[in-house]
Amino acid sequence: MSPAPPLDLPTNLIVLPWHDQDLDLIGFDPRSGYVEQFWLGILGPSSVWLLRRVATGFDHFPNGFEMPITDTADALGLGAGGRHSPFARTLTRCIQFNMAREESYGIAVRRRLPPLNERQVGRLPAPLRQAHQAWMAAESEESARARHDYRARLVAASLYEAGDDAEQIEYQLVRLGTSAALAAVVSAEWRIQSATGS
Repeated sequence: MSPAPPLDLPTNLIVLPWHDQDLDLIGFDPRSGYVEQFWLGILGPSSVWLLRRVATGFDHFPNGFEMPITDTADALGLGAGGRHSPFARTLTRCIQFNMAREESYGIAVRRRLPPLNERQVGRLPAPLRQAHQAWMAAESEESARARHDYRARLVAASLYEAGDDAEQIEYQLVRLGTSAALAAVVSAEWRIQSATGS
């Protein structure tokens, strides 16, 4: 990865969210355990802390905010004096790794970070590579469960619209391969909805 040119920093930097429809769905919050465990050694601690700070800023100001450079650098324990300062290098590193990008108004920063790519995983120490593999397998299993739950609820909604009561919905879901436990939960939801008329 070729180094990005150093940044000329203003006194205050306009920071807006970098929206990415796919990454916003599958990415990881900069304050998450995934980022701390796996991105930390790739991005470096100062970049991770900066991204965490920006994420907190977005919590309060979702459409963007003005970031005072000196105060932010001091809070992170970094010098901000000039385009080769530790803070400027930290920001440049975020840009190099495609976590942020320069814009005419200031900078756009990702709200969520992507999973490591294969090359980045290969750079991790062996124990972290194994932990990453286990993490992603668990994520895949959780995603599969969520998709299965969602499908069961869609089918239940269709059955309810067709006039089936909660008992019939539970029976049909089990026939279609839904686990008995999930079918019972989904049918109970429709029983409550039917009783309350909501």
